[in-house]
Amino acid sequence: MDGLCPHFTMRTFFSVLLLIVLQTSTEAQSICSVPESVNFAENNMVDDTVATITLQPNVTVNFKPPPANPNNPFKLDGNQLIAARVLDFETAETHVVELTCTATTGLTLNVIIIVIVTNENDNPPVFAQSAYSINVDELSPVDKSVGRFTATDLDGTPLYYNLTSELNAFKLRSATNPDILVKTPLDYDKVKNVQLMLYAQDTPLESPSPGPSFTASATIMVTILDVDTRPPWFQPCTEHEVGGALICQNSGYTGRVNLNEQEIGALPLKPGPLYAIDGDSGINEEITYSFLNGDAGGLFQINPNTGNISMLKPADVLETISLTVLAAQKKNSYQFASTPVTISVQVKSLHPPRFQRSQYEGVVTAVGEMAVDPKNKDEPLKILATDDDYVVTGGLNPYISYDIIGSSDFSIIDGYLFMTKDLPEETLSLQVVAKDMTNDDSVTAQLSVEVKSVIIPSGGYGPTDMAVLGATLGVLLFICLVVIGVLIFNIRRGKADWRKIYETSMFRSSLGQGSGGQKEGIQYTNDAFQKDEDGDSTGSGGPEGGSVMAVGEPQKAAGNFTPFEAVMTSSVPLHALLNDNTSQAGSDKADSEKEVKPILTKERRMDEGYKSVWFKEDIDPDAKEEVVIIPDSRESDSEEEDEEQPSSSKEEDEDDNPQKKTQRVIFNDADMDSGLGVKMEDPEGDSDGDEMLTADL
Repeated sequence: MDGLCPHFTMRTFFSVLLLIVLQTSTEAQSICSVPESVNFAENNMVDDTVATITLQPNVTVNFKPPPANPNNPFKLDGNQLIAARVLDFETAETHVVELTCTATTGLTLNVIIIVIVTNENDNPPVFAQSAYSINVDELSPVDKSVGRFTATDLDGTPLYYNLTSELNAFKLRSATNPDILVKTPLDYDKVKNVQLMLYAQDTPLESPSPGPSFTASATIMVTILDVDTRPPWFQPCTEHEVGGALICQNSGYTGRVNLNEQEIGALPLKPGPLYAIDGDSGINEEITYSFLNGDAGGLFQINPNTGNISMLKPADVLETISLTVLAAQKKNSYQFASTPVTISVQVKSLHPPRFQRSQYEGVVTAVGEMAVDPKNKDEPLKILATDDDYVVTGGLNPYISYDIIGSSDFSIIDGYLFMTKDLPEETLSLQVVAKDMTNDDSVTAQLSVEVKSVIIPSGGYGPTDMAVLGATLGVLLFICLVVIGVLIFNIRRGKADWRKIYETSMFRSSLGQGSGGQKEGIQYTNDAFQKDEDGDSTGSGGPEGGSVMAVGEPQKAAGNFTPFEAVMTSSVPLHALLNDNTSQAGSDKADSEKEVKPILTKERRMDEGYKSVWFKEDIDPDAKEEVVIIPDSRESDSEEEDEEQPSSSKEEDEDDNPQKKTQRVIFNDADMDSGLGVKMEDPEGDSDGDEMLTADL
């Protein structure tokens, strides 16, 4: 019991003390209150209110002792905590303010306010350097990274980048990643240095920012490094770009040596001297030379360092020697090139060219005109240089070329002087050079050229007048050709009618010319012609085509002939047009009183006493066979009718028409040039009573 009492007494004491403290703390907390933390933007104004302290009556607030720090950024104004200076987020992001509230009763309370400084965009981006320098190989592939250049911002905001360049050969990986990449293939020979400008901005590039925006920039110098990609180039050469690659083409070298003479020193070549350079000028690797196909039987050697070719012994054969020189890099022998060298062995020239005159004079009047020799105006000026080494050809050296020194407005072609450009009237003093292209021997002579204008005499015609005259004559010639064409067209259009007239005339003129007796012929019956009214066929009669001369028809008056009848009548032989007075004179009157019947027609006529000739369409005139018209059944019928008549009437008819018989027409074989002979005879074959008639087909 005794042991427990002290313990109980002590516990009770502490409990009572704790209750007293808790009561005192509760009473103290009631005298003031403050916010635990406040946000306050940087770049504030001095005396801006940071926080407000709530105080009970008869309570004051002060900074917690010890005395306030002179660098304290805050101060108290009553129950207001205000900023004593401008706060900076980048300097201090938070501030702890300790305050003590004191009541008149003696109660005190310590409170703490945490001031959080909020960030504002008030700092620009910054690159570590204002200028950078990098090296990039020309063979760097596209999208290869060549460097990364970042900027910093104290505000901690994200940055956006932009790259500009005078050559569009590089790019950024992205707008927020300043990793620089190769955009296009590089070429050292085209671009050796590239300047880039890299910009950093603390606001997005695409859209404007409502607040302030700051940027920074840096210069990046890119040096393109040459890579060993090209072989040696023989000089001189012509550059060509093939598939993006640059090559340089050399046409080779030529030289000459004299027969049985050894050239001393380096052999002169054209174009010379022989040498090559490294195609990669940025590397400029050293070159070595050698013969690719030997040394032409030990005649020549080449210096491996300079490329000079020299002779080891004289050449004893007139020939052309072909060599191939190889140029390779010393360190990288895989880079090499070759070129041909042609050396001609020739006979040594003993005589240089020489002009026939020491001075030439010429007069020229127009471009393209030969210069005339003023001493002989009828002959052109002839400039000629001879070479005594060419005695066989009379001194004419085909390898001599001529050049004019002092003016480029003249040229010499085959020894004749021409003016190539219009010049004013003047006299020019020039020089003409004759050069032997095989050995470069040359000779010079003075040349005086007088330029004159051509003056057209009064009343004469100049080039313009002649051109106008030529144009006029050309127009007239064209008109004549058109007229001739029209005439030819009209003649061909009427050719068919004229041909019919011609054929008719030829046939009529040929009648009566056949000789010889009657031959056995082939019989034809005409079924081809249908209309007697058709007057277009030769030999037919009708109202349109004109009448055809018929047997026994009297001759018409000359003034009453149609053109067709006139042609036929003009070609008929005289004995066919005149009446035969030597035989049967008594019957002429009776025949003339008969009805005239044509013998040429296009259809078979059934009229009594009508005799006609018709032709089959497929008769071959080259067969030269006779066509015999044989009386058909209608003629037999008419004869039977005659027999049925009284004998007295028949006898009277026979007395009136003693020659009335059934006749046949035979086409005798005749000369094709003169036409077919037509012969009409009776069926009894009495040739004495035959009547010959000519007509044109």
